[in-house]
Amino acid sequence: MTNSAPSRLGELANLFFKLGVIGFGGPVAHIAMIEDEVVKQRQWLTREDFLDLLGATNLIPGPNSTEMAIHIGYIYAGWLGLIVSGVCFILPAVLITGGFAWIYVTYGSLPQVAPLLYGIKPAVLAIIINALWGLAKKAVKTRQLLVIALAVVLLILLFKLNEVITLLIGGLLGMLWLHSGEKNDKPGDKANFLIASLSTGATLKVSAVLAASVATASTLANVSLWQLGWFFLKVGSILFGSGYLLVAFLQGGLVEKYGWLTQQQLLDAIAIGQFTPGPVLSTATFIGYIIAGIPGAIVATIGIFLPSFVFVAALNPLIPRLRASSWTRAFLDAVNVSAVALMVITTLQLGAATLTLPQAPFADFLGFAIAIVSAILAIRFHLNAACLVFGSALIGWGASLLGYTQ
Repeated sequence: MTNSAPSRLGELANLFFKLGVIGFGGPVAHIAMIEDEVVKQRQWLTREDFLDLLGATNLIPGPNSTEMAIHIGYIYAGWLGLIVSGVCFILPAVLITGGFAWIYVTYGSLPQVAPLLYGIKPAVLAIIINALWGLAKKAVKTRQLLVIALAVVLLILLFKLNEVITLLIGGLLGMLWLHSGEKNDKPGDKANFLIASLSTGATLKVSAVLAASVATASTLANVSLWQLGWFFLKVGSILFGSGYLLVAFLQGGLVEKYGWLTQQQLLDAIAIGQFTPGPVLSTATFIGYIIAGIPGAIVATIGIFLPSFVFVAALNPLIPRLRASSWTRAFLDAVNVSAVALMVITTLQLGAATLTLPQAPFADFLGFAIAIVSAILAIRFHLNAACLVFGSALIGWGASLLGYTQ
């Protein structure tokens, strides 16, 4: 590993720009690809450190995969690394989405990329499964943690609880149960636990205030760049859980309250977010361009992603202190295993959606074949995600030429 700052920044830029280009499949897939690159291939982090970041990231607002990229950049190359990794991960999605926005405004239609996505989705599923297996082996360190993971799965399936609430419940359960077996508290344990509580509480309080601000804002007749940027800044500051929650904010704010978008424009913007790589929040770029051209796209993009950089910069220095405390170490272990449980549920849902034909409840055999072969290539032969994604896209394209459709 090179030690010079420019070399490290170059490594971060190359890695996260590549991941931004091939990052199909949503945040779970992105996290799987990041884990493969920084833990298995480059060994910048141990799996334990990666899980700590993943667990902590799930407790703050913003897109999880983007924040993981920012965390890793900060750890590997400091403040400049934080900026470079985040920007390079976001940039491909923003440029691609901006290009589609220009086509949409100019020609009034969207390009058809369904055949490529048909091949990509099963391969992404295999990439996720490969990462989950490695993360689960590190996260489930004791029988107690396995019980906590199963409890989290049951909470989500039976009560449909919000992801953040579920993680907090899992973390608190683990903190009380796991810590009961540890007798040697360090002098700073109570202080570290207080830091964790205040950090989580402050984040939730600020999010609640901003959510109220979004909900009660008065209807605006004309859209200025300041108004557009402020709207997306507020949304980026309260977007807990999946990036797909963005759709609810856009529907309630831009369509129903402000009238900046039509319903059809929103549906088209969501479609763009689905078939472009990288974080789904790049949908903001498309919407900003529709409303106010290139300046609108820039302002909306900065607004939606800026809070993630701020939250990570505030949280990252606290993570080692949390790990040093027996109380917060138990909390973090439980949050980590709960985050893996969430990923398992999401993967099962993705698998059901990806490997069945939409017009009938039958298995898609070609999709199954792509997923199985991709899983073997990833797990047994360690083929990297880029090769799997592009190879599977070619298979999807070839299948469409032969008349095979879902």
